[in-house]
Amino acid sequence: MRVLLIAVLAFVLAPALPAVAQTDILAQLKLVPGMTVVSESAAPAGYRFFILTYSQPADHDTPSAGSFQQRIQLMHKETSRPTVVHTSGYTMRATPLLAEPTQLVDGNQISVEARFFQPSRPQPADWKHLTIRQAASDHHRIIVALKQIYRGKWIATGSSKGGMASVYHRRFYPADVDGVVAYVAPNDHDNDQDEAYDKFFGTVGTSTCRAALATLQHEALRRRAELVPKFEAWATASGYTFTQLHGTADKAFEFTVLDTMWAFWQFHGPSYCDRVPGVAAMTDDIYRFIDVIDGWSTYTDQGAMPFVPYSYQAATQLGWPSLKFEHLRGVMRYGPSFYGAHSNLPPELRSPHDPEPMVDIDTWVRTQSSRMLFIYGQNDPWGAEPFVPSKNDSYSYTAPGANHVTASIAALTPSERDAAVQALRRWIG
Repeated sequence: MRVLLIAVLAFVLAPALPAVAQTDILAQLKLVPGMTVVSESAAPAGYRFFILTYSQPADHDTPSAGSFQQRIQLMHKETSRPTVVHTSGYTMRATPLLAEPTQLVDGNQISVEARFFQPSRPQPADWKHLTIRQAASDHHRIIVALKQIYRGKWIATGSSKGGMASVYHRRFYPADVDGVVAYVAPNDHDNDQDEAYDKFFGTVGTSTCRAALATLQHEALRRRAELVPKFEAWATASGYTFTQLHGTADKAFEFTVLDTMWAFWQFHGPSYCDRVPGVAAMTDDIYRFIDVIDGWSTYTDQGAMPFVPYSYQAATQLGWPSLKFEHLRGVMRYGPSFYGAHSNLPPELRSPHDPEPMVDIDTWVRTQSSRMLFIYGQNDPWGAEPFVPSKNDSYSYTAPGANHVTASIAALTPSERDAAVQALRRWIG
């Protein structure tokens, strides 16, 4: 009740914009308190494309305790059209992007950079303010501010961590939008129970492909003495380091090898099965294949540090997948527990996990949510623990053969695609 009351008051008390010609969107944006128009640049036909910033409290519970500028991307079409708020979950791209729901409703779109991703980070940064509730409040304030301009229906969407963020925002501010389309959003509501992930990797694809990937990982770790020096030499020549996170190339190497199976199914899939090097492969072939699938730069300081805000949230609230790696017993040095969020955090940011927020979110989605549409990919490991929505005009569909990148409404079976589109159009009237 407190959250709903705050949402209503925030909208009622928001300062009204002076009268401005409805066609002059640039002038209207400049009049929004706390908003800065950074740039306007080329956009797809029918749109105007703006980069904006909006002043946000570092701590929504104590607005006087500092602020930061949060980046926003706006694709403007018409103020009377529906508006889609796209929660990026990560760093915001600086080039135009139209999400699938935006295209389906032919509407405007706002994309929001997640708090603590650079440059949308308070200075100095107090990391205890990086929570799902604080991020949801960021989105709420932006929506309240822009509803003075865009008075049509609103839809929230996002993919991966952005999809999770759209769900969390709906939980805390259900009156802000008229529906949610969340893509490939994992729901690790019990961080200690991760059997679903091992079950996924035991059934995805063909047994031949699964066996080939298991053999590749085992062989890479067995050839550690050949591969780690190769990895170190490449890192030194390319300017990559290991001092801030893993500490050594050996640890970054093992994390990358453990991650290869996950990355294979998340981003690639069956079309790569016949390319997996076997036990007779040259060491250079194994090295190159892992680089294609996961990228040797991924768990260097330079590759992983930009994603520290995600790792921090995973460690403290969101949870992370834990795998047993039974097939790698005897060749791992650091063990299965090494494959987790804390390994990708600087020591000073390693904090205890709080299970309560995800239990609350999961319970609310199952029992009280409404007008929510979840899209998953059959071959995506992040879908092993999906959200299960209520029956209040809410749905969950899985795209056949799709992964973390290719899952979409368009990729659903014809009947499910039609049902999803009809639901979305019903929500916007």
